Amino acid sequence: MALEIERRFLVKGDAWRALAPPKLYKQGYLSVEKARTVRVRIVETSAWLTLKGAISDVSRHEFEYPIPLADAQTLLDTMCPMVVEKHRHRIQCGDLCWEVDEFFGDNAGLILAEVELPAEDTPFARPDWLGEEVTHDGRFTNAYLSQHPYRSWGA
Repeated sequence: MALEIERRFLVKGDAWRALAPPKLYKQGYLSVEKARTVRVRIVETSAWLTLKGAISDVSRHEFEYPIPLADAQTLLDTMCPMVVEKHRHRIQCGDLCWEVDEFFGDNAGLILAEVELPAEDTPFARPDWLGEEVTHDGRFTNAYLSQHPYRSWGA
């Protein structure tokens, strides 16, 4: 069984931009529930179907399967109400890899950093460009953003 243990933070400043080149991610959701989500994701010329089941705010069961690119594009075009687009920068800091996501479209202006940990209580060094932790705020999940875009929050 696959397990994802992840912490999420807002990002401050621009120092992180020079640390890794971006890749374009497009993803949509076939199911968006707190207990379970089903995601379709395209990164360049590869695609995956991912199923996640909540354990806590920090931990989830995660199962990810490669799928044909054409199938993923059809799913995004026909079965996902909103496609979330972002640039992802994978930044190595010591033993951990931080993923910094800069969102576009209706989520433009939002920049988040995520780190996967081996255990919920694993200590880690915080890069200078990390801001407030938002792990326990469900609004900052990609699944939530696919239904409630960041630009609509002020309304």
